[in-house]
Amino acid sequence: MKTIAHVVGARPNFMKIAPVFEALRRRPGLRQLLVNTGQHYDEAMAGIFLREFGLPQPERDLDVGSGSHAVQTAKVMIGFEQVCLETRPDLVVVVGDVNSTMAATIVATKLGIPAAHVEAGLRSNDRTMPEEINRIVTDRLAELLLTPSADADANLLAEGVAPDRIHRVGNVMVDTLFRFLPQAKFERVRDRVRVEPKRYVVLTLHRPSNVDERHRLTAMMNVMQTIGARLPVVFPVHPRTRARLDEMGFAANGHGVLLTEPMGYLDFLSLTSNARIVLTDSGGLQEESTALGVPCLTLRENTERPITVIEGTNRVVGTDPAAILAAFDEFMASPPPPRCPALWDGRAAIRIADAIDAFMKPR
Repeated sequence: MKTIAHVVGARPNFMKIAPVFEALRRRPGLRQLLVNTGQHYDEAMAGIFLREFGLPQPERDLDVGSGSHAVQTAKVMIGFEQVCLETRPDLVVVVGDVNSTMAATIVATKLGIPAAHVEAGLRSNDRTMPEEINRIVTDRLAELLLTPSADADANLLAEGVAPDRIHRVGNVMVDTLFRFLPQAKFERVRDRVRVEPKRYVVLTLHRPSNVDERHRLTAMMNVMQTIGARLPVVFPVHPRTRARLDEMGFAANGHGVLLTEPMGYLDFLSLTSNARIVLTDSGGLQEESTALGVPCLTLRENTERPITVIEGTNRVVGTDPAAILAAFDEFMASPPPPRCPALWDGRAAIRIADAIDAFMKPR
């Protein structure tokens, strides 16, 4: 019996690991452990996802909570090292690009345990982003690199990664989206957001570059109020962003910007799938909007998911208010045609399970 330890810690990790866990459940000779680092530590940001996705309660919960990047990474490493010493996994599976991803990979590698990285090879080429450092370190150390798209393969090859470590499997987040989309009816959220389907904008903001500097966040909310005068802006607020808005005394609900609490996956999918346009600084939402065929404006200067721009509905517009408004007007007048990249077909988890199976067989 081989043991696989799956590491999750932040909201997007759960929706990526759930289909992988399910696909591997059907493979004989494998025991799976779920380790939650607690990087997203409140019920709305993490706990609800275990129930929605049918994941088991984690065998271990590290409860690392918030803190600086160094503190959070160190806590994950200390806690996960103990888990590995006690359970002796044969493979550690990490997903995405959060601090937990990198920390668990470092621990596994130093203990001689191979790591598999789901969503490997993505690059923004912006090392001021903490996530970019996490991606680079994780991909340098992981032995099995499971990529979502051709551009990710090209990034890894350009960095000198051996081709036999790279396996293009497609976008596993789309597996979860397709699974739950039939349940994502607008009626799920109608009582909380007084808007009509296809007649509102969805906004998400959480990256430090957008929310930690008062002048940047003020400018962003001012432009959202301008957009809100034309079309209501529904804004499920990340706890980090909520704290910053409270500090600046922002009260938006009277200006076309409707603040809500964070939503579970199904409720949020109900909201985004029925939106006219999505405005976001999230990498995952760029992918989801592309899969849904919903126009997306990315409020960053770059993206680690260029495939959503090349083949999808996404445009990177930066953070300048005039550029955001111009792009919003253009998308309202002439939305981009929906296109979905290759292998974003709902079967990525099966291909991941096949790659893991082959990797774990005696060589």
